[in-house]
Amino acid sequence: MSPTVDVLITRLDPELPLPAYEHPGDAGMDLRSRVDLTLAPGERSLVPTGIAIALPPGHAAYVCARSGLAVRHGVGLVNSPGVVDAGYRGEISVVLVNHDMQASVHIARGDRVAQLVIQRVEQARLLEVSALPGSHRGEGGFGSTGGHAAAGDGGVGA
Repeated sequence: MSPTVDVLITRLDPELPLPAYEHPGDAGMDLRSRVDLTLAPGERSLVPTGIAIALPPGHAAYVCARSGLAVRHGVGLVNSPGVVDAGYRGEISVVLVNHDMQASVHIARGDRVAQLVIQRVEQARLLEVSALPGSHRGEGGFGSTGGHAAAGDGGVGA
């Protein structure tokens, strides 16, 4: 069995169910919309979820897209994943965007719109040095390891 972490939660909308894992072993708990809205083609909107949480120190929550919304309707998250820090106590909201350039998408109150993944995080201590040690990758950036967009395509990091 995987280790668990206790997360305090306040239901800001008592009529909505608490986030939950749909299946055993799922990484994310479903977040639901607290409002009805329609996203026109290319439109984005801040969607409240009706919950606030208190994470223990050393943890963060990540708001991630739902693949079903992306595949069926072209709906994604503008800032994916959205980061919820351990010290944040406000309502968790989701920035949805309709990537479909032809059809509007209706989101009903209570629809599952995103998922929340809780993870342990490390705090970094930055150590300034005059030069970094070498690596097998070197300074290669976006696209430097090949793949679909071949090197020399003029893209970023090509």
